[in-house]
Formats: sequence, structure tokens, C-alpha cells
Amino acid sequence: MAGLNEFADIIKRDEPLAPYLYLKLGGPAEMLVQPRSREELSRFVRHCYQEGVPLRMLGNGCNLLVRDEGVRGAVLRLSEPAFTQIHVEGNRVHSGTGAAVSALISQAARHGLAGFETLVGIPGSVGGALRCNAGDRYGDIGQLVRQVEVMDSGGNTQMRERDELRFGERASNLDDPVLLSASFQLESDSADAIVKRMRKAWIARKSSQPLSFQAAARIFKNPRGLSAAALIEQTGLARTRVGGVEVSDRDANYFIVPPGASSRDVLRLIDLVRSRVHERFNVTLEQEITVW
Repeated sequence: MAGLNEFADIIKRDEPLAPYLYLKLGGPAEMLVQPRSREELSRFVRHCYQEGVPLRMLGNGCNLLVRDEGVRGAVLRLSEPAFTQIHVEGNRVHSGTGAAVSALISQAARHGLAGFETLVGIPGSVGGALRCNAGDRYGDIGQLVRQVEVMDSGGNTQMRERDELRFGERASNLDDPVLLSASFQLESDSADAIVKRMRKAWIARKSSQPLSFQAAARIFKNPRGLSAAALIEQTGLARTRVGGVEVSDRDANYFIVPPGASSRDVLRLIDLVRSRVHERFNVTLEQEITVW
């Protein structure tokens, strides 16, 4: 990979990924790359695709499991200011995809703009939230999107308009190599009303999820018309353990991952839960968590 010498300043080789992930486990990346500008990002993406270097995007790592053996190729992280800026124009909020969802919510609320309240408590990045259409039954981020700026494998950028975008339950058609920025259309409201809804959403989200001091991840998508958590609980798997990893008894679709656990434990528990639910209900659970 001698051709990567020009990017030496932004590449960390054999970089442990666990510190960047919500679950704090998993192996290293062959290269962790944090570009400082769009131009630098464009050149690096183009180089990777020309040379056949595998390329992955890392947001805040809250819906991601990295295998213990780590990841080949390059892992891109848009953590520099060029990719995290948020600004408001009237009822439009423009955000870099490297920004945290929490920062997006706060900025909108400070300007008296409502719509993001249902996203309170989601720990991801804006880019990750867009790809998986983060939200709940009360609303999701996709409902508010007007434009998404993307980068293709040649390092070229283009704007994808609302009518090109498709958002479903925890899914979108945003499969471009890199998401750069997004624009959202919100509604004006009083600060008091917005804060009140934010508190209500926070309480509702935290009441069903594992306790805040526990590292945990939501594992499966809900089958059409069904609840993955209910299926797992009815199979009697709440509090089931593999190694140190445990099915939560507050929401059985979350796995609690204590310090010292391994990705292998998580994967073994995923297989166990999926097979038991299939045996009992003839339903095959589809993973929501991404595995590298």
C-alpha cells in the first residue's frame, strides 16, 4: 500500500476500534482514517476504490459489532470539524454527517425548531442515523430530511433530493460510499414546548432500555407486524447468557455487554436466540446490528 504514503498524516495503522465503539469490544482496523477536509477525503476514497482497498464508514459505533479479529482495509471516521458543523437557516437545519445526533437536537432546540424530539437518547452520529433511519414509533429522522449530500467511489459529490430518498423502519436507500451532509426541514415552536417533549421522549426511551450504566445494543429488526423483544421473551430467553453477554430482562431485544466480554460471545448469543425463536415460532429474526 505504498500509494497511501501521501495520507500518512491521517492514517492510524492497526488501530484498536473498541474505544470508538459503544460496546467497547472488537479487534483493530488495518487503517483508521480521519480526513481533515473534503478534498482529502475525496482523494482517499478515490485511491481506495482504484486500488481495491476495502472501505468502511464508522460513525459513533452505537449499532456496530466488530469481530475480535478486526477489520481489513480502511475504516473512515468523519470526526474533524469539516464534517461536524451544524448551522440553521430559517426552519432549515444543515448538518455534517459526522456530528452527533445529540448536537443536532440541541442546536435545533436552541433555535426554537421542533421535530427532532423523538430522537432524544440516540447516541449515534447523523450519518449513522440517516443510514438506519433512527427513531421510534412516534417519528424518525427520515421524515424530516430534505436533501442528503453524498460521495461516490470516484470521490465525486452530488445532492440526493427528497424524492430520491426512501426511508422505512430502521432502513433507508442511502447506500452511497460516503454520506457528507444533510438538510432537514423543521417547524417553529416555543422552547418550553420543545424541552417538555424532549424530557418525555427521554423518559420513555430510558424506561424500556437497559440501565444507563450498562453497555447494551439492540440486536434484531422487528419482523413485520411482530415485536422481536416479545418473541425472544416468550421463548424464555430473557437473562440468558453466553460468556459475559446477557439478554436484557428490560427489553429482550437488547444484549448487555459487560467489560471483558468478547464479540464472539455476542455472535454466539445472536445465533442461540435466532435458532430458539425460529424453533418456537418459525420466525427468522433479521439482525439490526451491523457486524464487521
